[in-house]
Amino acid sequence: MAKKIVIIGAVALGPKVACRLRRLDPDVGITLVDRDDLISYGGCGIPYYVGGDVNDLEDLYKTTSHALRDENFFKNIKGVEVLTCVEAVEIDRKNKQVLIRELKSGAPRQLDYDKLVLATGAQAIRPPFPGADLPGVFTISNLHDAEQIKRLMTQGKIGSAVVIGGGAIGLEISEALTDLWGIETTLIEMEDQVLPTLLGKCIARSVATELRRNGVNLMLAERVMKITGGAEHQGLEVYTSSASLQTDVVILAAGVKPNTDLAARAGIALGRSGGILVDRRLRTNDPDIYAGGDCIELRNLVSGENTLMALGSLANRQGRVIATNLSGGSSHFTGTVGTFCVKVFELGVCKAGLTYRQAKETGYDPVYSVVAQPDHAHFYPNAEFIYMSLVADRKSRKILGIEAAGRHGDGVKARVDTVAVMLKNGVDVDEVCCLETGYAPPFSSAMDVVNNAGNSLDNILAGMNRPIDAADFLVEFSRQSRRVLDIRGEREARPF
Repeated sequence: MAKKIVIIGAVALGPKVACRLRRLDPDVGITLVDRDDLISYGGCGIPYYVGGDVNDLEDLYKTTSHALRDENFFKNIKGVEVLTCVEAVEIDRKNKQVLIRELKSGAPRQLDYDKLVLATGAQAIRPPFPGADLPGVFTISNLHDAEQIKRLMTQGKIGSAVVIGGGAIGLEISEALTDLWGIETTLIEMEDQVLPTLLGKCIARSVATELRRNGVNLMLAERVMKITGGAEHQGLEVYTSSASLQTDVVILAAGVKPNTDLAARAGIALGRSGGILVDRRLRTNDPDIYAGGDCIELRNLVSGENTLMALGSLANRQGRVIATNLSGGSSHFTGTVGTFCVKVFELGVCKAGLTYRQAKETGYDPVYSVVAQPDHAHFYPNAEFIYMSLVADRKSRKILGIEAAGRHGDGVKARVDTVAVMLKNGVDVDEVCCLETGYAPPFSSAMDVVNNAGNSLDNILAGMNRPIDAADFLVEFSRQSRRVLDIRGEREARPF
């Protein structure tokens, strides 16, 4: 009898497992289960649909050949059974059964499995302050949320918006509201910088400058206390620790948390961050149950600690690993260095590894460099500056992290991706200084910005360069007895 594989969750990891497994094993029975009616969509594209870069919602769940990835597609093209609008209620590990319930009728049903895959993803966090569940307060967690917000905008019902949370989703949705729709947008972040878990203060400052330059009102180091209003034809009022703002809508972008309730009830082991614990083969503590995507904890290959990393790119790669192992192969997912990128108006922002603060919290004695350099030869037309920061351990000289921002986002990403590979291999500063990169004037400088970030860090470690942090500089600058000579060019200094 053919094996039965049940996959709970059908957005990113689940469909990837199903499709690769079908290619590897034409006889295995595969069932995808999801509580939504829309499946296998590009969730990371939601802000671009809201902002108008993606015209049609269906584009987010089409293949590259423009076929809709719906139930019929998976059944007729992929040979995979899909059950939508169905909730997985309980896992009976002893009898290898999943109890599911149809959301419309409430009818229960048992699914037998030989192997089970948990692809339950993550859910948007609703902060505990009063008013977080009022009408007009939205999250951006699925296509239905996107449709609702887009409908209100096209009807002209949103003139102002408050976005709570300065992470990637908060920045992307702030751009979406401001750029095309001209909505007066305020972004509130309780830390004193945007992208606080992803960037150090210096590169984050350039991102904040880009947001303000494009009309986003930034409120940093502000805590939301409550939201009031929300009745019919009545706006909302957001109260922070120092002000109140009237607005038409509020969008919560305060992060996500892994969906692990089902796993926890079944006795599946969770980690300190709340994600499901898995081994290198992405198996849980039950060898017949695999897990991947936003619901698991991953080993950070730089810090050595487990972490949550909700990225569609990781979920898809993990889906391939799980499918290979389900088909009898042997594939490993060793961990992550947290490679990340986001577009903020005209700025491409990327990072990999640890920030200075994270490195310090992990126990390293970190030091960092900041450089600004054109992304290709200065004499070739249309060069744009890349602003890059490199973090290393003072004693071992081991590279710990990289951050960069620039207007040619593809070039920024390519450089950070390169250093991400180096982070996995545990290289030191000297390897970055001597990194071999391709050179032609339209593409780079003879000494690339990555090399110079390493060179600057090497000089700092050798005591040949004594940098000063921007925050410390501002303190010194405010003292009347200090005279400062700024020899930077305007383009070097502009983002800060």
